[in-house]
Amino acid sequence: MKLKYIWPLSCYNLCSTRERERVQISEQIIKDRQREMEGLSRSIGWSAAAFVLTCAVLVMMPAEVSAVRYIVGANMGWNSNVNYTIWAQGKHFYLGDWLFFVYDRNQMNVLEVNKTDYENCTSDHPIHNWTTGAGRDVVPLNVTKTYYFISGKGFCYGGMKVAIHVEKLPPPPSSLPERSGSPGLLSTFRGQIFVPTLFAIAAVWDSFLYLG
Repeated sequence: MKLKYIWPLSCYNLCSTRERERVQISEQIIKDRQREMEGLSRSIGWSAAAFVLTCAVLVMMPAEVSAVRYIVGANMGWNSNVNYTIWAQGKHFYLGDWLFFVYDRNQMNVLEVNKTDYENCTSDHPIHNWTTGAGRDVVPLNVTKTYYFISGKGFCYGGMKVAIHVEKLPPPPSSLPERSGSPGLLSTFRGQIFVPTLFAIAAVWDSFLYLG
């Protein structure tokens, strides 16, 4: 409800100039306070809306498995005289994972090659040179294929080579069959959280229209 200061008719006609100035100042103060209250209401409304919308997004987001960063060779790093075939055995590399090569930057490097050059330790025409010069190279596994990595400068012959097969993340396990007439966990979750969230968003939106 907006406040409005109404001058008394007697004062408007009879008051001195100084008194009318005081009345004008009082009216201006009331208007300023009114603007401050409206601004505060809008600020609170936007904050509440941001919170509700964030909650809604989190509710609708599916659960995903975080990407994994593998240190190639574990505590041995990217080094000669290490069997990287054994290191890679039993590991599942999925789309979105990372490889982290740690090595002596003054001697080794990280080259991605094709299968033939991998088998023959040929480093003349690499597909990609991942060497950054810091001895700490990160390789994103963003394609479902088999990656072949070697170190040039003759170190490939000492075992510095590794093949990484990247596959898509498997789908989550299907839920157990439900009995007829019994609501599932997902439907219960939506009914208890998702639907009330939508109503909350609608209420906040109505408040925006009212304040506007």
